[in-house]
Amino acid sequence: MTKSKKSEFRPNDFVVYPAHGVGQIVSIEEQEIAGITLELFVISFEKDKMTLRVPTHKATEIGMRSLSSPDVVSQAMKTLKGKAKVKRAMWSRRAQEYEQKINSGDLIAIAEVVRDLHRADDQREQSYSERQLYEAALERLTREVAATSGGDELAASKQVGDVLMSRAPAAA
Repeated sequence: MTKSKKSEFRPNDFVVYPAHGVGQIVSIEEQEIAGITLELFVISFEKDKMTLRVPTHKATEIGMRSLSSPDVVSQAMKTLKGKAKVKRAMWSRRAQEYEQKINSGDLIAIAEVVRDLHRADDQREQSYSERQLYEAALERLTREVAATSGGDELAASKQVGDVLMSRAPAAA
């Protein structure tokens, strides 16, 4: 491998790993696996108390990316403001789609899930699985918004909450 093909990720960078959300690269280490020396990103997901080792040459291929730009974050906020789009499909099919969006690592897709599953206090109860998906999407969104704006999760949570509350009420 040539030195010029160095990764765009460095230790201490915050990255988004599609299936787990925002993590921080702790180090880059070499490890021998089955007689092959691999260079690995060691990524810590502090909130989940989890560490992941990702081969550096596979990182982009599996969808690992840098934090979203402020533009993407404001696009996500705009998405939140929009009217919920709920398909008339069976819940199991919709749940699958929501889960794919959450695990895509795409901030806009995650914002769509939050928008579509958000319930105002006066709206009908959410099912357990709806709430689980909503909370997972909300957490991913909030963590990335926080990491992008300097790490204050409480402020990010309030920002997202304010946007959701400012939405026009859905037609009953």
